Amino acid sequence: MKLIAGDIGGTKTILALYTPQSGPERPLYESTYPSGSYRSLKAIMGEFLDRYEVTGVDHAVFGVAGPVVGKRARITNLPWEIDAGYLQTELKIDRVSLINDLQAVAYSIPLLQRKDLFTLNTGSAVPTGPRAVIAAGTGLGEAYLTWDGNRYIAHASEGGHTEFGPTDAIELELLKYLMERFDHVSYERICSGTGIPNIYSFLKDQGRHEEPGWLAEDLVRGPDATAVIVNAALDSAKACEICQETVRIFLSVLGAEAGNLALKILASGGVYVGGGIPPRLVSIIRQSPFMEAYLLKGRLSGVISAFPVHVILNPQAGLIGAAHFGLDIMDTLP
Repeated sequence: MKLIAGDIGGTKTILALYTPQSGPERPLYESTYPSGSYRSLKAIMGEFLDRYEVTGVDHAVFGVAGPVVGKRARITNLPWEIDAGYLQTELKIDRVSLINDLQAVAYSIPLLQRKDLFTLNTGSAVPTGPRAVIAAGTGLGEAYLTWDGNRYIAHASEGGHTEFGPTDAIELELLKYLMERFDHVSYERICSGTGIPNIYSFLKDQGRHEEPGWLAEDLVRGPDATAVIVNAALDSAKACEICQETVRIFLSVLGAEAGNLALKILASGGVYVGGGIPPRLVSIIRQSPFMEAYLLKGRLSGVISAFPVHVILNPQAGLIGAAHFGLDIMDTLP
């Protein structure tokens, strides 16, 4: 059997070819593509198949950054609509499956090793307890795993699009600021690559911090404002207060929402924080308000304090999970 697995995000698309012998962690071929440079997933797939001269594909599984309804999905941060049936016909693949991208990340959790994780709270994991997954990348994704008696099964959600709930006076002012600009202020408007510039603009426009001239120039020149802000916040040679405060608020809100998710599913098996942004912040995350905000749950703070909390360091988690689903999970589901 030949399987193509894909991690389809708003920023990049990763495709890889597998066989049952290779397993979900050792693809035969793998390539990464800038999603925004292509008109569709079909175009990327065509390029991948041609490059590696792949034929006779039995199955393709794509973890997609958006809600999956039946055999179709619309990518939240791309003008793409993906139809599994269409891809199956056009690319001559026997079976095409779509799962949510965070569902794919969740399917990688049982395969991750200690080196793939940065632990923020050791806790005491219940071996078959529910596991929560929250990931801040281009958007904010959420998913969870439950034990079915034999293995963990991942479930998708769109929890990142629920209404943002402030926890202090600054966050309340941030909410008011964003309500003037968006008809719906979700956690994704703050806890994501698209959200970090919103926090930055709030601090700048409200006069809470000055914007250094060199930073203004970098933001104009750089194609990715989020990368510029995060890099400046981490740069010990240049003390950039507005960027440091932006990242501080980002981590506080992300921690609070991670705690919300942990509380909603009673994630006694652990809480896993993924996406492209949190791994970049591990050098400062222990000194940040992340865990304080995570634990700020009133009478139930003691409950979630027992749950392990980890940052996923492996950038291939979504791809590994999609491959794991295609090779080992899908055919066992009812």
